[in-house]
Amino acid sequence: MQQLTSYLSGAWAYGQGKSREIQHAVTGEPLYQVCSDGLPLAASLSYARELGGTALAAMTFQQRAQMIKAVAKHLLANKEALYQLSYQTGATRNDGWVDIEGGIATLFSYAGLAGRELPDDTLWPEDELIPLSKQSQFAARHVLTSRPGVALHINAFNFPCWGMLEKLAPTWLAGMPAIIKPATASAQLTQAMVKLIIDSGLVPEGALQLICGGVGDMFDHLDYQDAVTFTGSAQTGQKLRAHPRLLEKSIAFTMEADSLNCCVLGEDVTPEMPEFALFIKEVSREMTSKAGQKCTAIRRIIVPAARMAEVQQALLQRLAGVTIGDPQLEQVRMGALVNQEQRDDVQQKVEFLLRNGCEPLCGATLDKLTIVGDNAQSGAFFPITLLYCADPFRHQAVHDTEAFGPVATLMPYQTTEQAIELALLGQGSLAGSLVTADEGLAAQFIRATACAHGRMLVLDRHAATESTGHGSPLPLLVHGGPGRAGGGEELGGLRAVKHYMRRTAIQGSPSMLAAIGREWVRGANTVEEQVHPFRKYFEQLQIGESLLTARRTITEADIVNFACLSGDHFYAHMDKIGAAESLFGERVAHGYFVVSAAAGLFVDPGVGPVIANYGMENLRFIEPVKIGDTIQVRLTCKKKIRKPQKTAEDRPHGVVVWDVQVLNQHQQAVALYSILTLVARQEGDFDTAH
Repeated sequence: MQQLTSYLSGAWAYGQGKSREIQHAVTGEPLYQVCSDGLPLAASLSYARELGGTALAAMTFQQRAQMIKAVAKHLLANKEALYQLSYQTGATRNDGWVDIEGGIATLFSYAGLAGRELPDDTLWPEDELIPLSKQSQFAARHVLTSRPGVALHINAFNFPCWGMLEKLAPTWLAGMPAIIKPATASAQLTQAMVKLIIDSGLVPEGALQLICGGVGDMFDHLDYQDAVTFTGSAQTGQKLRAHPRLLEKSIAFTMEADSLNCCVLGEDVTPEMPEFALFIKEVSREMTSKAGQKCTAIRRIIVPAARMAEVQQALLQRLAGVTIGDPQLEQVRMGALVNQEQRDDVQQKVEFLLRNGCEPLCGATLDKLTIVGDNAQSGAFFPITLLYCADPFRHQAVHDTEAFGPVATLMPYQTTEQAIELALLGQGSLAGSLVTADEGLAAQFIRATACAHGRMLVLDRHAATESTGHGSPLPLLVHGGPGRAGGGEELGGLRAVKHYMRRTAIQGSPSMLAAIGREWVRGANTVEEQVHPFRKYFEQLQIGESLLTARRTITEADIVNFACLSGDHFYAHMDKIGAAESLFGERVAHGYFVVSAAAGLFVDPGVGPVIANYGMENLRFIEPVKIGDTIQVRLTCKKKIRKPQKTAEDRPHGVVVWDVQVLNQHQQAVALYSILTLVARQEGDFDTAH
C-alpha cells in the first residue's frame, strides 16, 4: 500500500508510528497509509517563517498576483491527473469540476483582483489621508503590512482542492507562507495538487508545506504573528479555538463549520409559477451534489403548509430520477460518501432524527439503496434521504443535528413570520435561500434573517438564468457565517487578504505619510520640473512630481457652448432667474465642464509616453464656479502600478494615478479627483516562461 508523504522543510517524508488507512470510496479497496508521527512539525514553522515568509514579504502585491496566476495556469494544464484521484473520493466529474477547476478559478480571480486593485509595493495604504488638525499638517492613515508569521490551514475532506486554494490565494497575496493540513480521508488529492505546485518551482521554498496526518504539538509552537484557519465540524473547531496557546498569544483563528442551511419557498409561489420548478431543482441539486457532503448544502426545506403535498410529490419524483453508483459511468449522477466511517455517521444521524420528530419519505436505510456498477457494490454509498418533520417548532433536533450526506428535512410553516422563525432556529448558517417572486416578501424575509446568515440567495425567474446557485461560494463574496457556522469569514474579495495582514494606524505629517506609503497625499511635499510629466516614461516619473498649470477665466460663452454640446440645460447653468433662487444665487458652470476645462489645462497634446486615459475616481465638486471665476489645476503623480507584459507584442506600460486639484482665483479647491493613465515603460519584461 502506498505511503502518503508530507512535505516539510523542503523534503518529502513519512512518519514513524501507527498509520491510518485511506480507502477507495467507490470500491472500498485500501489505497494509502498516512502517518506524520515523528516528523519535524514544529521545525516546519520556523522554516516557513524564515524562508517562505521572508521571500513572499519581499515581493510586491503585483508580483505575488503574477505568481498566483502562474500557479493557476500550471494546475489547469495538469487537471486531468487530479480528476483521476478525485474519483477515488467518490466524486462524479461534475463534483470534481467544482473542487478542482473551481479552486483554480479562485486563484485566477484573486490574481486578477490584486492586479487591478493592489499597489506595486509591499505596503498597502488602506484609506485616504485622515486630517487630525486644523492646518492638516498632522494627519493619519491606516496601512496594511505582511505579518512575519505562518498560516496553518486545517481543511475538511469534502473539497480537498478548492478548500486549500481558496485559503492559499489570500494568504500568499498577504505575503504569508502556509502549512496545509488536509483531512486524511481525501488527503491524496490535496497532496497531488501540492506536489504539482512544488515541482513547478513557481513559489518560493517554504511558501507551501503539507502535513498528511496529525498536527502533533504544532499548536504549542505557534506565535502571535501566526494565523490558524479551520474548516470542519463545530465540535472540533471549538476545541482548537480554546487551545491555551491560541489564547495566550492572541493568535488569529478563523473557523468555518458546517451548518443546517435552509431553503424557503415563499408563500406567493404556486406550482404553476416558474419559481416552483426552480425551488425543486435547487433543493434536489443541493441534496445530491458531492453526495450532500457540502458545508453549504440545504438541510432544512421550509415550505408553506398549503404547498407541502405538491412540493413533496415533485421533490420525490425528481430525486427518484437520480442514479447512484460508480461515478465513472455516464448515467450516474451521484457518487459515494468519502468512506465507510462517514457513511456510518450519516446513518446514525438519520436514525437520531427519526427518533426525534422526523419520518422518512425516501431513503433513510441502506436496504433501500440501488447501486449501479459492478465495482461499486462495496463502496461508501448512502441513499438519497428526504425526511419530514410535521412540527419543527417542537422538535429542535432538525435544527441541531446535521447528517452530512444526501439528507434533508421538509418542514411546514403557516405564515412568513413563522418561516423567519424557522430560519433563525438554525442558530447561524453559512448560506440560506429564498425562492419567491414577491419583492415585498423578499425584503421582509432577508431583513429579518440576514443577521443569522453569511450569504443569502434570493431566487426568482429573472436571476435563475445566471444564478450560481445556493451552494456555490464565490471568490468575491464572503464565505462563513455566525453562530453554529463558526463565526468566521473567508473569501469576500480583498477582505480575505486583510485577515492575514496587520493593520496599523500611522500618524505624522503628510510628507512623512507619503514617504512611508510611497504614495503621495495632499499636503505632502511636491517636486516641480521643467519637463511636462506627460512627456515622461513610467520609470522616469517620481511620486509627488507636480505641475501647476496656466489659468483660464470662465465666461458665459463657455457655459452656453457646453450646454449646447452636451445637451445639459439644467436651470442652475442656463436660467438666470431660476439660478438666482437656487443655493448658488447665480448661474454656475457645469461641473463636467470644469473637469473638461481642467483636462485642457493639464494635458500635453503631443504624441508621447501617455497611451490613454484609464479612468477617473473619487470626483467631488467642492465649490461652484461662476461666470468670471478663474481656474487653475495642480496635477500631481500620486502612485504608480507597474503592469506585466503579457505578450512580446504588447507595449510595456504601467498605470499612473494622478491627483487633480482644480483651484479658483482664491486658491480654493472647486473640484478634487484622481485620473488614471496608461503610461509606456521604456523596457519590456516579457519572458516566454510566463
